[in-house]
Amino acid sequence: MQIHRLPAFSDNYIFVLHDPEHKIAAVVDPADPKPVLAKLRDLGAELVAIFNTHHHSDHVGGNRKLLRHYPQAVVYGGEHDRGRIPGQQHFLKEGDRITFSDRTADILFVPGHTRAHIAYYFPPCSPEEFGELFCGDTLFAGGCGRLFEGTPAQMVHSLSKLRALPETTRVWCAHEYTLKNLQFALTVDPENLHLKNRYQQVQAARSQSQPTIPSEIGLEKHTNPFLRWDQPHLITHTQSDTPVQCFARLRGMKDQF
Repeated sequence: MQIHRLPAFSDNYIFVLHDPEHKIAAVVDPADPKPVLAKLRDLGAELVAIFNTHHHSDHVGGNRKLLRHYPQAVVYGGEHDRGRIPGQQHFLKEGDRITFSDRTADILFVPGHTRAHIAYYFPPCSPEEFGELFCGDTLFAGGCGRLFEGTPAQMVHSLSKLRALPETTRVWCAHEYTLKNLQFALTVDPENLHLKNRYQQVQAARSQSQPTIPSEIGLEKHTNPFLRWDQPHLITHTQSDTPVQCFARLRGMKDQF
C-alpha cells in the first residue's frame, strides 16, 4: 500500500492509498475532489473506497463528485455520523476492521473534536515497518483538534488510545498546523529540549514550503503538550488538580493563542 499526500485548500491534506498491483485506490478525507481525480488519473487507478474520519465539510466535501466519477466506490465513516457524511454506506464503530489492498485497519472511536470522530490504524506488516494512522482532526503534529462536540475528558480518552500505539506509527493528520502548534507548545513547555529541536527543524522545513506530515507517535509523545497532560510540570504550569483539567486548560490556552 503506497500513500500519497495531496495538499488542498490553504492547509488541508488528503491521502490517497494506492495498490499498484491491482490498480485500485482509496482516499482518506477528500476535502476537494480535483486533486484526487488528477492523482487517480496519474496513477491509472480506480477509486474503490472513501475513508472519512468525520463529517466536517473540509473532510467530506469531495465525496459526491468522486462518487459521480467512481459510483462503485464505497464510503466509510463513523456510526454516529449517520446522515452527516455524503454517500456513507458503512457505519464503523470501535473494534471494527476494514481492508484495503494487502492491509487491514483497526477502527478507533476517538470523539472530542466531534461526537462521531473515528481513526483508521493500519498496523505494520513486520516489526521493521511503520504502522499508519489516519486520525483526521483528533491528533495534529504538535497539537490536537478543537473541541466542537466533545468534552475534555472524551478527548483525553481518545488521545490516550493514540498515544498507546507503537512509537513507530506514522501520524497522517489532515492539516499543516505544525509550526503554530509548536510555537504554542514552547509557551507551556519551554525547557523541553526535544521540543526546541523539533521547532527548529519545522521552521526550516516550512521556510522551504516542505510538509511536516507525517509525524510519528514517538515524536508526539516527547513534544506535543496535548499528549503530555499528565506530566507534573504541565499540571503545575496550568495550576491544575487533575490531568483532564490540565488538558482542558491547555486546550483553552491554545484556543486563545
